[in-house]
Amino acid sequence: MLFGLVLLAALPAAGQTPKTTATVAHLIAAAPLTPGSKRRDETVELVDRVKSAVVNIHSEKTVAANPDEPFARHSLTTPQRVNGMGTGIVLDPRGYIVTNYHVVDEVQSLRCRLADGTNLNAKVIALDKESDLALIKIDPPKPLSMVPLGTAQDLLLAEKVMAIGNAYGYEHTVTVGTVSALKRDVTLNKEVSYKSLIQTQTPINPGNSGGPLFNKLGEVVGVNVAIRAGAQNIAFAIPVDTMIAKAADMLSGRRRSGQKYGLTFADKFDRDGEDGPLRRWVVAQRVEPGSIAAEAGLKVDDIIEQAGDAAVMTSIDFERGGLERIGRLKLKVRRGTDKLEIELAGTGSVAAVERAQPATAADGIWLKVGLKAAPVGATAVQSVDKQLRGGLWLTDVSNLGAAGKAGLAKGDIILGLHQWESLSLDNLGYVIGHKDLATFNPVRVIFVRDGKLRETQLTVSE
Repeated sequence: MLFGLVLLAALPAAGQTPKTTATVAHLIAAAPLTPGSKRRDETVELVDRVKSAVVNIHSEKTVAANPDEPFARHSLTTPQRVNGMGTGIVLDPRGYIVTNYHVVDEVQSLRCRLADGTNLNAKVIALDKESDLALIKIDPPKPLSMVPLGTAQDLLLAEKVMAIGNAYGYEHTVTVGTVSALKRDVTLNKEVSYKSLIQTQTPINPGNSGGPLFNKLGEVVGVNVAIRAGAQNIAFAIPVDTMIAKAADMLSGRRRSGQKYGLTFADKFDRDGEDGPLRRWVVAQRVEPGSIAAEAGLKVDDIIEQAGDAAVMTSIDFERGGLERIGRLKLKVRRGTDKLEIELAGTGSVAAVERAQPATAADGIWLKVGLKAAPVGATAVQSVDKQLRGGLWLTDVSNLGAAGKAGLAKGDIILGLHQWESLSLDNLGYVIGHKDLATFNPVRVIFVRDGKLRETQLTVSE
């Protein structure tokens, strides 16, 4: 059924900091909480324990005005810079954070504010539009705290849950409610729909998007995503089980490069009674013959207990173990009663995938220089010079990328780079991926803005 649904990202990033390493010491344990006083009850204790793993996201994007809109003034027909906000959940102490796709889609600048007030620039690592999830990265000055990932599969109707988020820009807003329904299918419009969401009556607002929904044990059970427009306390969250699978894929880089280990995981869990902490583990469900995993000696039903320095409780943890690592990844595996050490050769990480050949020319251009473009014909540029055959019209430019730093902006038309004209994305990709790039980097860029020829220098990372 189609009805008014509001995605929760509302429309309101500074120097590099030392990299940190991932250790299990930064995982906040989930356990029943004992109130210390009548006022300091279990909810107060829970917030104190988990809030440091929640980040507030602030963004800026350019929104094109609609000149056909009734009563539109001339001043409103130019693109407008619009501020946005959302929330994120720390997945790794080194600053990998999951949020909603719609929070970071097409933003030009992105920054995160931690619970202690620290502000840090962020970059988008991976996007999954279909599931409305995204992975972003900050470089924190010290390791970040994480929270345990629970499950939505044993949620109870009317069970108490809690949200923490950047509601309307009011950072780390805490709201408490109950589970209203499970496995709701929700349709936003012809292009956007969700399957099997958690419905809650927890008060959430624009800016809560991407933030955590906790149970009373301090486990993340969902990712807040939308509210029913015009209703009271009808909110929806993506089950954490879905987020775990999608975030693991994004961390591995599979969605962009097609790389994988020939290994399919199964996330398993159990719980001692209704109030006991959740125990999670990861099992090798399928090992493809001739794959990296098979050559390393992994077998179906092996339990992976550690990957690199990361204790493995979910498939996300397996990918965390290989983050920013190239070469061999050491695993600790349990096979029946035996404990084994296995090395995966040729493994890649998110950092490695960023340096690998992307799946498409457009992906590579966005990744390397931070721009999106579409070809335009001669008629778009012949007013500048009748000999011109066309160019590339910039449909999006990231302020965090090389193009934005070079002063290029949405609406510019690139005519040429270095000594070559730019009539297609393949032309652009040829230049920024040239084997002799080092000899002419920064790259001279000739472009058109406001009907005039202009020039800049584009520094391409190699």
